[in-house]
Amino acid sequence: MPKPELTKPVLLFDDECGVCRKIAGWVRPLAKSKSGNTTLLIRPIGNDPEELRALNPSLDIWDAYATIHVLMPNGSMKLGGEAVGEVFRNLPEIRWLTGIFSISIYGFRPFQSILNLAYVILADVRPLFGCESCGTPRAWVRPIRRIIQWAEDIGGGSPRPKPAPHFTSLSTGGRLASPDLEKEST
Repeated sequence: MPKPELTKPVLLFDDECGVCRKIAGWVRPLAKSKSGNTTLLIRPIGNDPEELRALNPSLDIWDAYATIHVLMPNGSMKLGGEAVGEVFRNLPEIRWLTGIFSISIYGFRPFQSILNLAYVILADVRPLFGCESCGTPRAWVRPIRRIIQWAEDIGGGSPRPKPAPHFTSLSTGGRLASPDLEKEST
């Protein structure tokens, strides 16, 4: 499959993650200009692995599942908070705000650093919001989960089913893979 020519940034999101789907749903209508043109392409990861490879052959699909990626028209990639900043720059109604992320004080971009930290925290707590594909929350998030469960038990909230990990561990290099890919590799 030939590499498609990108004219707009492409936001890749985990369509198995409820949080990522909600955010993509929020971004999609905002990515339209007043003339109706889309300023940002939004693509779910996993629907077509060949298309993902065609967009950027060096993109590791497991990295793309773990962290937000924005593929730029010049072939570069932005990750995490930098990718979020790029998404904001491509939303006509929010674009005015994005200059703050470029402010640099002796080479340090404080507002971009805050956005990077906010992304890391969101990525760590997404399992708390019911994301089944994100697996188990990180160690620092687990006490928060226990407090939420305790509060639900006291308040009579219905118990949530435990999320099943979206991926299974491979023996080589600790990478994560889907069961379908394990079948194909044997």
